[in-house]
Amino acid sequence: MLPVMAAAQPDLRYDAPSEWNEEPSASPMRVTQFMLPRVPGDPEDAELVVFYFGGAGGSVDANLQRWIGQMEQPDGRPSFEAAATVGFDAGGLAVTLLEVPGTYVAAVRPGSSERLNKPDYRLMAAVVESPAGPYFFKLVGPDRTVERWDEAFTAFLRSVRVE
Repeated sequence: MLPVMAAAQPDLRYDAPSEWNEEPSASPMRVTQFMLPRVPGDPEDAELVVFYFGGAGGSVDANLQRWIGQMEQPDGRPSFEAAATVGFDAGGLAVTLLEVPGTYVAAVRPGSSERLNKPDYRLMAAVVESPAGPYFFKLVGPDRTVERWDEAFTAFLRSVRVE
């Protein structure tokens, strides 16, 4: 159990698998980030980033739609048709979890018109609604690697608490 603290930010606690590599945050908007080791044959590790915007950051639905828009389907159908969402309670906090396979086409950097093009990827993302505002969790990586960590990611989300 690791606490993550920032100025004017509630104390976020969670139980992360020991196999995940927690790294220094690359941005002040990031609470924490992890690299999840790739499975043999995948080109890279998966990345999990946790964001907190001081109680802001948009509605659950707006974030789900934005994340779905970061994926394209190889057969051309809309990604919302391939997306699956589930809601659950984690220690009194409402969690909405999204999963979308496809080609990862998010902006290279926020505000950039340049897009990634990573086929055979999977995005899993969640909004955890806390009394201090929403926390946003985004896991993305090669499809088989993200699938490998699917259950661990769900267990991680179920362990999240704000103190």
